[in-house]
Amino acid sequence: MDIQELPRRIHTLGEEPPAVHSISYHTCWTLHTALKKALHDDEDEELNESKLGIFIKFQELGFDWASRLVHYMLGFQLDIKNKYEMWSLVGPEPVRFSLLEFENLTGLNCEYIEDLERPHSIVTKELTSFWDMLGVHVEAGPSTQEIIEAFERCEGWSRDDRKWLAYLAIFTG
Repeated sequence: MDIQELPRRIHTLGEEPPAVHSISYHTCWTLHTALKKALHDDEDEELNESKLGIFIKFQELGFDWASRLVHYMLGFQLDIKNKYEMWSLVGPEPVRFSLLEFENLTGLNCEYIEDLERPHSIVTKELTSFWDMLGVHVEAGPSTQEIIEAFERCEGWSRDDRKWLAYLAIFTG
């Protein structure tokens, strides 16, 4: 079997950047604990069965958001020109990871955004109301600590608002 000609690697073999400098190894166990404590059993089950449930499973299994895999993919990345995909070496084989694969794996919306510098986000009454409940400015958004504090007072919130808070916690880490 002939090994195909591949683009050069971005990092020289053995000189890949250490993980602490190349990606975030952030996992907030306090946030995860607050999320689990605040949800009712049926809400927890619904969240685990949702498309974002895989991130909760990563957390529970101690994968730390699969950051080692991400670091490996970045460290063995090939220098390609395609803007919306990444190629990495797994052994001698190139592997593509693009928004298409990400969308298929996660089920999250990865539709095209015209201007990545200024993605258009519609500020609805519901969003403004939700941010008010969190006690944060619409444009600033909440910190991890503000999300944890919101879990302590969300018992009287609607099911949808509690679900939004749970999703926000998952995306935060």
